[in-house]
Amino acid sequence: MAIEKTLILVKPDGMQRRLAGLCIDRLDNSPFEMAAAKVVSVTEELARKHYALLEGQGVFADKTKYQQLINFLKGDYNNVPGRRVLAMVYRGENAVKGVREIVGATNPEAAAPGTIRGAFGRVSARTGIFENVVHASGNAEEAEREVAIWFRPEELA
Repeated sequence: MAIEKTLILVKPDGMQRRLAGLCIDRLDNSPFEMAAAKVVSVTEELARKHYALLEGQGVFADKTKYQQLINFLKGDYNNVPGRRVLAMVYRGENAVKGVREIVGATNPEAAAPGTIRGAFGRVSARTGIFENVVHASGNAEEAEREVAIWFRPEELA
């Protein structure tokens, strides 16, 4: 089995609701090891770089929906001071798949109750947007790309 690294972001809704510690607790009670963590102020450029592969795809073919996604990651919907997210890298055997199982389905209403999104996620009644607390890389290629966007090599332990 390959040792993988994967990116996890505690998104603005998770930061606003002070769920970062609970997310870390769930991840640390897994077989995976934290390799890096930092609080990052999300700019328009960083958000667009992170979600570049989604632009023009599926529901995000609608430019308004894509911009909503960018604005959400920047914290515009949650009024997070300094547009902060907690960016983390976890590593271990099959870390991408294993972390996705801990995180749960993207739609918090479809996520299993014991997962981070199942326990803490919601669909905003005000905006109709998924407030799913965290982002986790979807596959090994995405993970490699995303880790490189959010972390310099020397930041990884």
